Amino acid sequence: MTAPAPGPDRTVLRLLAAEPAVMLAAGRALLLQVAHPKVAQGVADHSDLRKRPLDRLFGTLDFLTIVAFGTEEEAERMGRAIRRMHERITGPGYSGNDPDLQVWVNATLIDAALYVYERILRSPSGDLAADYIDQARYVADVLGCPPGAQPPDIAAFRRYTDGMIASLEVTDEGREVARAVLWSRKLRWLWPALWLNRFITTGLLPEPIREQYGLPWSPRRDRVLWSLLRTGAFGYRLVPGRLRRAGVPLMLWTSRRRIERRGRRFAARSATA
Repeated sequence: MTAPAPGPDRTVLRLLAAEPAVMLAAGRALLLQVAHPKVAQGVADHSDLRKRPLDRLFGTLDFLTIVAFGTEEEAERMGRAIRRMHERITGPGYSGNDPDLQVWVNATLIDAALYVYERILRSPSGDLAADYIDQARYVADVLGCPPGAQPPDIAAFRRYTDGMIASLEVTDEGREVARAVLWSRKLRWLWPALWLNRFITTGLLPEPIREQYGLPWSPRRDRVLWSLLRTGAFGYRLVPGRLRRAGVPLMLWTSRRRIERRGRRFAARSATA
């Protein structure tokens, strides 16, 4: 009897995904995504980000959690559902299943995690960038990104992201999405968290992209931000890795529950349609 083929190695993908600190750069990833005109237009035309920001956030987190920590069957099932949803996201010059856009969106997630791991946490578990880039391609693979479309190694990935950031042109749609994220009217009751997220996100953006968004910054703000980040990172690294990452089982359980509830709501709506 032939043994089943081994699944993708997700050891380093899981190690970084389990670090709560990587969420510091979530805003950087999102604003880099919508700095791409086609991504921004797709979000503006089809997303309910403005009306349901937390639902959108949890939906993205649930997908990434399942792909990193769930079973391969769960990841493939979720990937199929998202591909079907992306089939409906079309417009002038863009498509939700466009491989080029899939590569860019995944690259921003990889870039964000490595930014925190390398520049803020100073690589507490060693130099894992090459392995992480190799394994994190699985995220786009699950969404149907064609084989060979993603940068094959760390050098190619760095060249790709540097080239993309240099070529991005933030549109009015992108700026509108940024305002909806950074100054969400639906989340006014979370204004301290919104202010902190806006401060960190603005400071972590590449300067040319920050300027295109029209987000104010200054050397003084930069000094304050990095003083806070380095102080926080020092304390964070004092916590043993196993304790920092101890919340993964609860995170996975919570994501599975939310996905199950969404499935039931979708089935109920389909039955009454």
